[in-house]
Amino acid sequence: MVEAKAIARYVRISPLKVNFICKEIRGKQVDEALSILKFTPKRGAKALEKVLTSAIANAENNFNLDRDNLYVSDAYANEGPTMKRFRPKAKGMAYPILKRSSHIGVVVKERE
Repeated sequence: MVEAKAIARYVRISPLKVNFICKEIRGKQVDEALSILKFTPKRGAKALEKVLTSAIANAENNFNLDRDNLYVSDAYANEGPTMKRFRPKAKGMAYPILKRSSHIGVVVKERE
């Protein structure tokens, strides 16, 4: 089975926030998934939409797959490196701030 994928690495958003949106589009037709992402009012939806568009372009140009038969077989956000910063707190203590990043990936396949 031929599959096309696209990955956006080091996106500065927590993978937990993106995975909620990934769950919404898994298993959907490509055009339906794009319309869901377009009208989802979350920041991660914009990044996920760009990755999905790239995966569709890869499928059409590299593997000659038909866009009408494509569906999202897998969408995920894995954890990337975390930037560690510190804020001063009371009594001379330091409070850690974790700025998380994620690797967002989308795999599209052709439905039989």
